[in-house]
Amino acid sequence: MSTRTVLSQADITRALTRIAHEILESNRGPDGLVVLGVPTRGVVLADRLGASLSSFSGVPVPVGAVDVTMYRDDLRRNPTRASQPTSLPAAGIDGATVVLVDDVLYSGRTVRAALDALSSLGRPRAVRLAVLVDRGHRELPIRADFVGKNLPTSTAERIFVRLAEVDGDELVAIEGGAGDDERPAAAAETGGAPS
Repeated sequence: MSTRTVLSQADITRALTRIAHEILESNRGPDGLVVLGVPTRGVVLADRLGASLSSFSGVPVPVGAVDVTMYRDDLRRNPTRASQPTSLPAAGIDGATVVLVDDVLYSGRTVRAALDALSSLGRPRAVRLAVLVDRGHRELPIRADFVGKNLPTSTAERIFVRLAEVDGDELVAIEGGAGDDERPAAAAETGGAPS
């Protein structure tokens, strides 16, 4: 099975820098922004985006994490999932523009779970979605507002996102492809479950 690197560490840094500028432009500055990552790698990316947003604007942008474990629709099939606790900024999310951050957008089910989790935590003014990679194959009507890289893939391919804070190295790679169609689509992304 072949594996090819599609984003290097420098590419990931450039993509996050561009996304940070796009967020500031679309929000007309940092006012009211809250950045929340979806565990695991989404939290790392959210931390980096928050640091960039704060650096570019000169205003601290709150960052946190939202645990989607209990809101997933596959708990019956996969009852044991590692979770990272939700951590919201002290001011909460009511009235804020929340930027949800995840590493890979695939089926849209993880994002749906994150939206359900947010609705139990407060009422943001707006929710925006930022992803490092959009690989297509949506099962729900969900679209990212900010995308680092669109990577059209087949369902036989698998996307691996590796970040230094979690994995020790940094890259985005695609594994599989033509002739590998026996691979189930549900395992075709970083965490092995639909996103």
